[in-house]
Amino acid sequence: MPAAGITPPMLSAMLSVEHAYKSFDSGPVLTDLDLVLNAGEVLSLLGPSGCGKTTLLRLIAGLERADRGRIILNGTVVDDGENWVRPEDRNVGMVFQDWALFPHLDVAGNVGYGVPRRRRGGEVARTLDLVNLAGMQSRTPDTLSGGQQQRVALARALAPEPTVLLLDEPFSNLDTTLRREVRAEVRELLGNAGMTAVFVTHDREEALVLGDRVAVMNSGRIVQTGSPTEIYRNPATPWVAEFVGTVSLYPAVAAGNIAETDFGPIPLIDPFHGPVNIAVRPEAVDLRESDGTADHTVEHFEYRGADAMVTVVGPSGTRLHTRVDGTRSFSPGDRVSPTYTGPAAAAFDPD
Repeated sequence: MPAAGITPPMLSAMLSVEHAYKSFDSGPVLTDLDLVLNAGEVLSLLGPSGCGKTTLLRLIAGLERADRGRIILNGTVVDDGENWVRPEDRNVGMVFQDWALFPHLDVAGNVGYGVPRRRRGGEVARTLDLVNLAGMQSRTPDTLSGGQQQRVALARALAPEPTVLLLDEPFSNLDTTLRREVRAEVRELLGNAGMTAVFVTHDREEALVLGDRVAVMNSGRIVQTGSPTEIYRNPATPWVAEFVGTVSLYPAVAAGNIAETDFGPIPLIDPFHGPVNIAVRPEAVDLRESDGTADHTVEHFEYRGADAMVTVVGPSGTRLHTRVDGTRSFSPGDRVSPTYTGPAAAAFDPD
C-alpha cells in the first residue's frame, strides 16, 4: 500500500476514529469506539486505568493495528482493518509516559531525532526556544531537572511538525507541585503552536485544565464528550458524575425543572418528573447554623487550607458533601442547614 494511504472525501476533522475495535488475548480493549478531533484542538482523554486509553493512542500512532473500524488522519485513511499506514508515515508525534529520552544523546540530538538532516539545525533551535530551553542544546538528559526532561520530550515530538500530537500521561513522573507548573506551561505551548493534540490522563483535574474538550472513556468506549464545563456540570451518567469530581447523588422529587430535596429546591438542567437522584457538587451547597427547618448533622470535617470539605447527613440518613471556605470550621455533631446555591444540576433516574 502507498505510504500516503487512501484518501476519502473531504473531512473537517483532523482526526476521526470510527467504530474502532481492538482485542488482545485477555479480551476486548476497545469496543465500537468513536472519536473526532478538530484542527487546533486539545482533547483530554480521561478514564480509569485499564479502560483502553493507551491502546487508543497506539492505534492512532500506528503502533497497533485495529481489528475493525477506521482511523482517518488529516483526510487520509491510515487504518481500516485491511489497509494500514506505517507509524513513520503518519506524521504523528508522541510523548510517552516515561519520556523515553536517549541518554547517550545531548538535548539537540534528542530533539533533532526524526527531523531530516537538512532541516535539523533550524528545527532544533526553533523548538527549544518554543519550550523555553534555548541554549541547552549540549546538555545531556541526566543533567536536567524532571521538568526540563519533560520539555525536551515535548520538543522532540514537536520538532518534526506533526499533524497530531499524542501525550500519554506525560506528567506521571513529576511531583505534585512540578506537575502543576509543567502542565500550565504545556497548555500554553500547545496553544501557541496551534497544535492538535490528544492528552491521555486518569487525573480529572488535569483533564479539565488541559482540554478544550474532554472525552470520558470507560470499558473501551467513549461515554461522553464535551467541554470541561459540560462534563463537570452536566454529566451523562452517574458514573461520569462521580468519576470527574466529588458529587452527592442526592434523592429528590422533580416537577419539571425544579426538584425538591429535604433541604430545599434545586433547579434542573433538563425537566424530570417523579423521583430522581441529583448530581450535587460540594461547592454548590452553602452551610449555615441550624435554623431548625432543614437540619443536617456534620459527620466529617476535612481542612484543606484554602477550603474545607464537610460531609453532613440529612434526616433520611443521606450524605451530602459540601465545600466551604477555609476560614470556617465545623465539628462532628454540629447541626447545620444546607442551602443549594449552584447552577442548574443534572438529574438521573434512581433506577
